[in-house]
This record gives sequence, C-alpha cells and structure tokens, in this order.
Amino acid sequence: MTIPRFEPMLATPWRSPFTDPGWLFEVKWDGVRAILTAEGGSVSVRSRRGKDVTGGYPELSGFHPSRPCVLDGEIVAFDEAGRPSFGALQQRMNLSGGKRAIEAARTTPVTYVVFDLLFDDEDLTDRPIETRLERMAAIDLPAPLVRSQVTENHGESLFAAVAEQGLEGIVAKKRGSPYRPGVRSRDWRKVPHVRIVRAVVGGFTVGEGGRAGTLGSLLLGLWDGPRLRWIGSVGTGFDDAALRAIRLGLNEMTTGDSPFQPDPDLPVRTIWVVPHLVARVEFKEWTGAGRLRAPSFKGFVADPSEAITWDAEGPGK
Repeated sequence: MTIPRFEPMLATPWRSPFTDPGWLFEVKWDGVRAILTAEGGSVSVRSRRGKDVTGGYPELSGFHPSRPCVLDGEIVAFDEAGRPSFGALQQRMNLSGGKRAIEAARTTPVTYVVFDLLFDDEDLTDRPIETRLERMAAIDLPAPLVRSQVTENHGESLFAAVAEQGLEGIVAKKRGSPYRPGVRSRDWRKVPHVRIVRAVVGGFTVGEGGRAGTLGSLLLGLWDGPRLRWIGSVGTGFDDAALRAIRLGLNEMTTGDSPFQPDPDLPVRTIWVVPHLVARVEFKEWTGAGRLRAPSFKGFVADPSEAITWDAEGPGK
C-alpha cells in the first residue's frame, strides 16, 4: 500500500477563548509544523509547505511503529527553563543533514509534539477526531516524540494557564470533526495569546549610534496585489550578531525601486530590497490603520514570499 502525502489541516484564527462541551482544547506550541511518515523502518519529515526536512532532525528517525503511520505535529525546541524557544529552533531549521545536523541534535535537541494521527495502516482522515486520538494513544511514541495533552470542555481555563506561562495560545478542535488536509477549517480554531505574523521584508533604515553600520529597522509588508502593503517597521528583537549578519545579507538584495504601495507614512531615507525574505514577528495588536503595534523580530522563516499576503496574514486572520 502506498501511503498518501498529506497536507496539514489549518486552524481558523479566533479572537477569544471559549468553553464548550462540544470541543477539545490543547496548547498551541511555538514551533514548526511537520508531517512525519514512518514506514518499513524509515522516517520522513515534511514541512507545512511539503519540503523534506528529514535530514535536519536526525533525533526523529528512531520512531519505528509496528505498522505504517503518518503523524501531524509541531517540532519544538525548549530552552533551559523548559519553555518553547523559536530562537533556538532557528539554529536547526536550515540544516539539511550530515555532521552539522547530528551535532545540532546534541546541543539543541527538539521535541516532536504529536497532536493527530492521519494514517495507521489505513487512511484515518475521514474518521472523527476522537477516533484518531484513540488510535494514536495505542501507538508507542519514543522520545523525543510526545503526545499533545487534550483538555475537554475547559477552553477558558486552559487559555488562562497558557497566558500565565507566556505560551503562544490554544487550539480548539470540534468533536466529531474529520481531518481536512490542506484546508483552513472552522472545525479547528486557534486562539492566540502571543500574536505572531509572517511579513515580507521590503527595505530597511540605516542604524544610528550603537547601530551605525548595521540597521535601524526592517520595513515589513504583506502582498496586496502586485505590491506590498506596508504594515510597519520592526527595530527590536535583534542582538548585535544578528544585526551584522542581517545587514550583510540585505546589502546583497538592495534595489532602487520600492516594492511597497505608496504610503505617506513610510520612513524616509529607506534602502529598498528585493522582497524575498520573510520575517516572523511578535506583536501586541493591529492598529486601526493596519499597522503592527509593538512588533518584535523573532527570526526568519523559509516560507515563500508570494504566500505572505494581506488576505492570509492581515488583521483578523
């Protein structure tokens, strides 16, 4: 039997937590979504976009179930305090394998938090979520694979605990719902505590004072038609090494043309860059003008720039 290649099901953003006996709730982990396939003694790991990232995470290769299966979950790196660290995870994200990946697995290990079972010797995506979770509970998951803990009914209590610990948020999943590969469904609802946006870098301002020679801020945008819609600038969240490395990279991408739509609030003395880089930014809220309030840079992601649109990432998404 050939195992299908599944695209991950996506959750619909939801503004506030709720409690409902018709729903299951779990923590939303701050990591990288991945589909893991195990068959015949071999393991493959694919990113949300379908890229094969197996070589970058050698510690996940020890999973050998008694029959073919496909898991959906999140690759997470934890810091010394046991908190998810996307910064630490970035050290692992661009490794393709070999000695560097093996050494990284030793110094910056990851955990694969499993929250769904898509295939267990048969396709389970049309089965209710309760059935999939029951089947998953019968599978022995060796470390560093762990099951996501599900809470019944008490979404608001879980959200309060998540907020107290500074975690990213929660996900609510409707009882009886099937798994819909590649679909953003209202049967899954993500309620953020920490708000995250992916945004395209379209330019930067030159740094002053202690940042002279590097950069002051990155100008961020979302595709809205053929040009970027400016959503603000981010100047915090960088250490000195990151500032130097990012500026060197940006120097290779400069262009004389602005990729942004005309906007009177765009910073003056901006250096434009070819809009290929995608930044991951934490922020408090969207302003009425469609800008990010209190943004903080959290790193770059490998997602294609053309997928980072106003419709996909903008307010209410």
